[in-house]
Amino acid sequence: MDAYIYNADIYCDDCTHDIMAGIMRGTDTGDSSDYPQGPFDNGGGEADCPQHCGACGVFLENPLTADGYDYVREALADGTGDSDVLAEWRAFYDYLGDDDDDDE
Repeated sequence: MDAYIYNADIYCDDCTHDIMAGIMRGTDTGDSSDYPQGPFDNGGGEADCPQHCGACGVFLENPLTADGYDYVREALADGTGDSDVLAEWRAFYDYLGDDDDDDE
């Protein structure tokens, strides 16, 4: 999923188009403080945690760093957080495996 950076946050394609519609044309200075920059594929790229749109909250399906793997595994193991969000992470990051299955 494509992502855009604007005003120190990350946004999905739909929300970015809404932001752009509210900004006067011709103001893209190449600075993400002035105008959304992107698109960046893979949900904005590798990060230390799953990325979600700063406006609507949609999961951007980004790859994770090693710290990100640990973050998601811990969140899934302790169940802390929104259950719908955790279910999205579990489905998307299924390649992380389930540590509980290692004992079988």
